[in-house]
Amino acid sequence: MATITMTELESATATATSRQLKPPGEGLLTQRENPSNTTDSSREGSIKDPVLEASRLADLEAPDGGRGWVVVLGCAILTYWFMGTSYSWGVIQTALVEDDVGSAASLSFVGSVATAMVSAMALITAKISGLLGSRYTCMIGVVMLGLGEILAGFTTHTVGGLFATAGVLFGIGNGLCFMTASVAPAQWFSKKRGLANGIVFAAGGLGGAVTSLAMNSLVEAVGPAWTFRILGFLILGIGLPAAWLVQERRKMPNRYLDWSLFRNINFILLFVGGAIGSFPLLVPPFFIPLYSRSLGLESRTGAYLVAGFNFSSAIGRISSGLLSDRIGAVNALFSALTINALTILVMWPFSTSIGTLVAFVIVNGMSSGAFFSAMPTTVGNTFGSTRVAAAMGFIVTGWVGGFMMGAPIAGYMLDAFGGRQAGSKPYRPAIFWAGAMALTAAIFIGAMRIRLSKKLMVKV
Repeated sequence: MATITMTELESATATATSRQLKPPGEGLLTQRENPSNTTDSSREGSIKDPVLEASRLADLEAPDGGRGWVVVLGCAILTYWFMGTSYSWGVIQTALVEDDVGSAASLSFVGSVATAMVSAMALITAKISGLLGSRYTCMIGVVMLGLGEILAGFTTHTVGGLFATAGVLFGIGNGLCFMTASVAPAQWFSKKRGLANGIVFAAGGLGGAVTSLAMNSLVEAVGPAWTFRILGFLILGIGLPAAWLVQERRKMPNRYLDWSLFRNINFILLFVGGAIGSFPLLVPPFFIPLYSRSLGLESRTGAYLVAGFNFSSAIGRISSGLLSDRIGAVNALFSALTINALTILVMWPFSTSIGTLVAFVIVNGMSSGAFFSAMPTTVGNTFGSTRVAAAMGFIVTGWVGGFMMGAPIAGYMLDAFGGRQAGSKPYRPAIFWAGAMALTAAIFIGAMRIRLSKKLMVKV
C-alpha cells in the first residue's frame, strides 16, 4: 500500500496557492475506482488540482474499517441525539401550541433556530475543530445540547425562554456536533465512505423515530417541562462517552478558509442547490403532527407519523450511502432532491386519509434522509477529503436561511390562509411552496451533474 507523510500531504496541498490552477475539483475525475471513466468536463483542461490529488494520496491509506468503525459508532450515537431530538420538535411543538404557549409559526421558529445554528456555526466549528480536535469539539457540543434541554424545562411558559434555551443554546451544541460528525468519517474511509456517512446519519433518523415516540409518552406522563429535562440528562449521560470515541486519523493543519472553492462553478451549483433545498426539509416533520390533527386524527397518531418519518429517514440515509458508493454521490443527491420535490407536490396535497398520509411520510422521509447522507459524500468525493471540513463548512453555512425560515414561512402561510382550525386546505399554499423549493434545488444539482458528465449511466 502506498504511504504518504504529513509533510508530503501539506506540501502537495500548499502548491494549490502558488500556481495558476483551474478551480478546485473542476474537470477532475470523481470516480476513484475506475480511472477510465472520465467525465466530459475533464477534457476542458489537463492541469489537476493539487489539493484533490493530495486527498487521493491520503485516501490510499484510509483503512476503510478498523478504528474507523469506532469513530463511526461515536458519530452515530451523537447524531442519534442531536438530529433525533431536532427532528422530533414537531411533537412537543404540538403540545405547546395546544397549551397556548404560542402559535405554530412562533414555536416552529424555536425549532428552526436550533437547526439553523448548525449552519450559522459551520465555519466557526471548522475553526474550533482545527484547534481542539474532533473529540473535544464534540464534548463541548454535547454539554451545550444537554444544558439547552435541561434549561428549556424551566422556560416552557414563554416562547422567548424556549428560543434562548431549546433554540440558541441547544443549537450551539447542534452546530458543534453536526459538522464534526459529518466530516470525521471521511479520513477513515475511501471506498466505503458513502456507507460510513449513511450509518452516521441513519442513526439520526432512528433517533428521531424513537425520540418522537418517547417524547409523546413523556409529554402525556410528566408534561413538556420534565420532558425537556429528562432528554437533557440522557444526552449528557450517553453523549459524552460517545464524543470521546470521535477522533481524526491524522491531525490536519488549521488552514485558512479555501475561498477559491467559489471559483468552481460545480461548487457554486452545489452550494446554491443545497441552500435552496434546505428550506423544505423541516416542513414535513414540523407540521405533520398539526396536519394530522386537522384531519381529525389523535395527537398520538401525529407522534407515530413523525416516528415513521424519522425511521424512513434512517432507511433513506443508509440506502443513499450505499447508492453513493455504487452509482456516485452526485447521482444519489440529485435523485434524493427530485423524489423529495415530487412527494411534496404530488403526494402530500392528496394525503387526506391515514393511509395516504403514511405513504407520503415514508417516501418523503426516505428522500429527506438521503439528502443528508449524500451531501458530505458528494463534497468529499468531488472536492477532496483533505478539503472536506472547509467545503462542508461553506455548504452547511448556506443552509442557515432554509433551516431558520423554512418552517416558519410555512407556519405564516398556514396562519394567513385560515389557520390550523380550518381543516387541511390552509396547508396547501405552504405545501406547494415547499415542493417548488425542493424542485428548484434539484434543478441546480442536475446542472452540476450534467457539467460533470453528460452521460447518464456514468458514476458521478
